[in-house]
Amino acid sequence: MSDRILLDCGSGGRASHRLVADLFLKHLGNPELNRLNDAACLNLKSPLAMSTDTFTVDPIFFPGGDIGSLAVHGTVNDVSMLGAIPRYLTCGFIVEEGLETDVLARVVASMGTAAREAGVLVVAGDTKVVPRGMVDKIFINTTGVGEIFVDPTPSGDRARPGDAILVTGSMGDHGLAVLSTRQGLAFDTPVVSDAASLNHAIARLLRAVPEVHVLRDPTRGGLGTTLNEIAESSGVCCEIVDEAIPVRPEVRDGCSFLGLDPLYLANEGKFLCILPGELADAALDVLRGDPLCAGAVRIGTVTDAHPGKVVLTTRLGGARLLTMLEGEQLPRIC
Repeated sequence: MSDRILLDCGSGGRASHRLVADLFLKHLGNPELNRLNDAACLNLKSPLAMSTDTFTVDPIFFPGGDIGSLAVHGTVNDVSMLGAIPRYLTCGFIVEEGLETDVLARVVASMGTAAREAGVLVVAGDTKVVPRGMVDKIFINTTGVGEIFVDPTPSGDRARPGDAILVTGSMGDHGLAVLSTRQGLAFDTPVVSDAASLNHAIARLLRAVPEVHVLRDPTRGGLGTTLNEIAESSGVCCEIVDEAIPVRPEVRDGCSFLGLDPLYLANEGKFLCILPGELADAALDVLRGDPLCAGAVRIGTVTDAHPGKVVLTTRLGGARLLTMLEGEQLPRIC
């Protein structure tokens, strides 16, 4: 193979076949993918959950991850939020002509590692190579399929007054990690992305406490936007307490320096859980037993006070509306 990706690599000819055999199958191969059919045969028996996403993060490598592992984590998590066990992924690559082959190999190897850790198979894919300047290095599109194992499924329209609002750890890590790397900023304590696949933790939670009403991962738009989406969908008020929301000191300080709000920064390894208040302690016990959710806490309560709104109790004891993010606080973070 050439040390750089050429337009020929997306032509469907010998260069394409070499790229598939020497790179993609090396890191993502499994019995189904190795057949190289035009479609995959999936063995699924229960109701299905499916999600699709496209990843354009800049830079493509950042502390705690890269665009390849992020593509797996993000799609696995989206499928899991519906109360499903993720089983299969597809991936489509759009690659800029001239990208170093070693860079693509590193990204694909990272995807393979993340898929194995999550217990999912990449069963179909596609690669397009476009002329220089038509795409920034590499974009990845993924689709995930999983088997739903709870009934009813968690859903953004199922929050009810009296429910507890839990988060599984600190907010804003991923967004600030990507931004600081992009801008070449160095903090006294390095900020590392929290990107991770949460499917195993969610499965343990739902098997122990199946009465969960809502599961959501606060990615683009962060905690503030995600809670507003839930409040609007369910017709309820989400009342949260600022002091209860975990934010790492280095993230809080970095946001203060840059004029950002950590409650609107993306997270890629945390999730929101909303469930009946009397089950909150049981859920927290389960969550804290998983290394990825060791920082799980209760941050608020669902009420009927102001339907469709999110109310934040400030550190000074006052209250303010936490509105949905307007515009793009930080572009290309996933």
